[in-house]
Amino acid sequence: MDYIDLKYKPKKEDVVCLFRVEPNKISFEKAADTIALESSVGTWTDLITMNKNIKKLRARVFEMSKKRKEIKVAYPIELFEKGNVPGILSGIAGNIFGIKTVKNLRLEDIKFPKSIVKSFKGPRFGINGIRRMLKVKKRPLVGSIIKPKIGLNWKQHSKVAYEVWSGGLDIIKDDENLVDLDFNKFKKRVVATLKMRDKAEKETGERKIYMPNITAETKEMIKRAKFVKRNGGEYIMVDIISLGWGSLQTLRNENLGLVIHAHRAGHAALTRNKKHGVSMLTVGKIARLIGVDQLHIGTAVGKMEGGRTEVKDIEEEIESNLVKEKSHVLEQKWHDMKPVMAVASGGLSALNIPDLIKIMGNNVVMQFGGGVHFNKRGSRYGAMGVRQSLDATLKGIRLKEYAKTHKELKEAIDKFS
Repeated sequence: MDYIDLKYKPKKEDVVCLFRVEPNKISFEKAADTIALESSVGTWTDLITMNKNIKKLRARVFEMSKKRKEIKVAYPIELFEKGNVPGILSGIAGNIFGIKTVKNLRLEDIKFPKSIVKSFKGPRFGINGIRRMLKVKKRPLVGSIIKPKIGLNWKQHSKVAYEVWSGGLDIIKDDENLVDLDFNKFKKRVVATLKMRDKAEKETGERKIYMPNITAETKEMIKRAKFVKRNGGEYIMVDIISLGWGSLQTLRNENLGLVIHAHRAGHAALTRNKKHGVSMLTVGKIARLIGVDQLHIGTAVGKMEGGRTEVKDIEEEIESNLVKEKSHVLEQKWHDMKPVMAVASGGLSALNIPDLIKIMGNNVVMQFGGGVHFNKRGSRYGAMGVRQSLDATLKGIRLKEYAKTHKELKEAIDKFS
C-alpha cells in the first residue's frame, strides 16, 4: 500500500482532502489506498511507465479513522493547474466516486494552499462591498423571491417586486427556473423591474436590489449579464450547480462589476446523501474560490434539506474538518480573499427571523417567498410583516409582543404559528 503514509506531515502547499469512506468487500486500509492512488498517479495495476519521479507525486493518506470512517489525503501541488477548478475537481473528486471497491464515498472538506487561493479572483464585492452598495451597515438583509416562481408575465412580475420593496424589503430575486420564457421574456422583465426598483427607492429613501436570473449557455449568460448592467442593474443571479464550475469561472473572470448571487439549485444531488457525494461545505469553498459574492447555504429552519447541523458546519467548521478556526467558513481568512455573504432561503416566514439570527448572525441575506406572498391584502403587507419581525428581533422584543401594535406581523403569526 504505497499510498498510505501515516508518518507523513502535509506540506504548506499540499491540497488536503477529508473523505468519508465505506469499503466494499475490502479492508478499510485497501479502500483508502485505492482512493489516493486513483485520484493521483496510480491505477488498478502495476505500470512499466511508473518511475521514481512520478512516485514522488503520489497522494498520501496521512490520517485514518475507522471509527469515523474518515481519511485525510494530501496531494502535492504539482498535480494541479492553478486557476482551474474543473481540473482540480476532476482529480480529487473524479473517477474515485465510481470505484467498485468503495461502497460509499463523500468528499467532506478541502483545504486549499495559498498558491491555489491566490490563483483565483474570489469575490469582487464580498460582505463589505454589498453593505456599502445597500447602505446597510450591520443588520441582516431581507428579500423576497417572486412567487409563483414561474407563471407571472413580466408586467405582473415587476408590479409584485414594487409592492415588496415598498413594504420594506431590500431585495427581489428571480427563482431558479425563471429564465427567458415565452410568457416572461428576460429583457422585458429586467427593464420593467429595474424601473420599479427606481420608483421604490425614490419613495422609500432606501436602496433596493433586483437579482435577475441570467443562467444560460455561457456566451448567452454573459450577454444577459451585460444587458443587466447596461440597464442599471447591480446584481446578477446564477444557478451554480446546473451552470457548472467552468462557466461560473468564465462569468467571474469577465469582471463585469456586478454582484454575483449564487443559487445552489441541484446541490442536493451531490450533497444530500450523507454517505456519498460532496458536502455543501465543499461546494461553498469552491464557490468562494471562484468568486461568488452571495451563496445559499441552507436555512436550518425552513423547508429545504439541510438542518441546523449542516448549516452550523458551514457557519462554523466542526472539529473533524480540516480548518478548526471558529468562524463562518465563508468568512474565514483566506489570505486577502474577500468573504461571502450567506443566504438563507426556502420555506421561511417572519416567525423564523429570531432563530435565523441566532444561528447565522447578522451577515446573512434572509429570503422569503410564500412567507411574503401569503398575505390576502397583498405582497406589500407580507413584506411589512417580515420587516417588522426583523425590527422587533434587533430591538430584543418578542414577536408576539411587537405584533400587538403591528398588524402585518400579527397576520404572519396568525398564518404560520
